[in-house]
Amino acid sequence: MTNTDYTIHTTQGFRYADEGPSHGKGPVVLLHGMMGEVGNWEHTIGSLSRAGFRVLVPILPVYALPMKQTHLPGLVSFVRSFMDALGLSSAVVSGNSLGGHIALMLAINHPERVRALVLTGASGIYEVDMGQGVMRRKDREFLRERAAITFYDPKHATKELVDEVYETVNNRMRAVRLIKMARSVKEENVRDDLGTIEVPTLLIWGREDEITPPDVAVTFNELISRSELHWIDECGHAPMLEKPDEFNEILLDFLGRVTAYEAVA
Repeated sequence: MTNTDYTIHTTQGFRYADEGPSHGKGPVVLLHGMMGEVGNWEHTIGSLSRAGFRVLVPILPVYALPMKQTHLPGLVSFVRSFMDALGLSSAVVSGNSLGGHIALMLAINHPERVRALVLTGASGIYEVDMGQGVMRRKDREFLRERAAITFYDPKHATKELVDEVYETVNNRMRAVRLIKMARSVKEENVRDDLGTIEVPTLLIWGREDEITPPDVAVTFNELISRSELHWIDECGHAPMLEKPDEFNEILLDFLGRVTAYEAVA
């Protein structure tokens, strides 16, 4: 989902949405997945900004990094540089799918930059290999089926979404980067490092997630000491898209508690 009603700003080459009060609560940085963009967070941006949070959503250069930097550490470095460019010493960092994996690695390797962590459908331990679809890139029905498993309700796998996937995997350079990034997702397993995460962590998981199944969420919850796990029923891999009202209610409650604790500390 690439369309968004929010203005896309550019600072030092970084393209991003920036909503809510400039000196509001947070800030909250939202990271999209491998085939996502700002529009994936459309409902969350509105909900958080109306609640007084500054919300920033960078467009991740999944298909634009130099080939040698097309891997997860390259994207972690990108997010750090993005925060530096906007003068953010730290933030609440939230990520879906690949974005959650980036958020995890940022919290593990640069804990001073992450005030709190929010994960939904995050990779990092296990994820179904979505890169394999590139090998059947001419088969629209196959790509439609792959897109549909992202959601509990297949109606969310719109023609627009399938067309975007088709366009991505049929662009040779994008397809090569997709395969390379999917390989990096498998290589950068963070399971053994989860015990080092000390910040408050919120896990919001679709109970019917087929890409990062419920067992993944349970493992995150067991290994991250200050984590809490919330399930959303009849929901797949992208709760902020499929069940935005439930997702945002859980998120706002968590952020309210985190910011209240910071105000007292």
